[in-house]
Amino acid sequence: MRLFTIGFTKKSAQIFFSKLKESGAQRIVDVRLNNVSQLAGFAKKNDLQYFLRQICDIEYVHLPSLAPTQDMLDRYKKDKGEWCDYENDFMGLMQRREIETSVPEHLISNACLLCSEEKPNHCHRRLVAEYLRSHWGDIEIIHII
Repeated sequence: MRLFTIGFTKKSAQIFFSKLKESGAQRIVDVRLNNVSQLAGFAKKNDLQYFLRQICDIEYVHLPSLAPTQDMLDRYKKDKGEWCDYENDFMGLMQRREIETSVPEHLISNACLLCSEEKPNHCHRRLVAEYLRSHWGDIEIIHII
């Protein structure tokens, strides 16, 4: 199984949609807690869903069960918390949510996890991908940068 990840920050719409189309991903799995913010530009839920269908012929799915809680985000972003604390909290949240059994594999197979962070190293989309690989096994993770 292949699992892609992508962030939309610091990418033009042209680059974002071109990279997605070239990847061969069959769907976007939006793992953001808030996917309707005005700051998201072309990646606001309804706009993104339309663009994905029209430009890339890619399905859109929003899975908030793969997003952190607002408290976690606030501690990390607003309170300038440490990444290692955020990572530990988020990994614990995924374990409590039992995402390895609650998320259907067919939604993840050949999908692309979407979040806002430009790069995956300090983004929960990478943590989701690695968590699922540790439970499901044979997943090739490809970060689209």
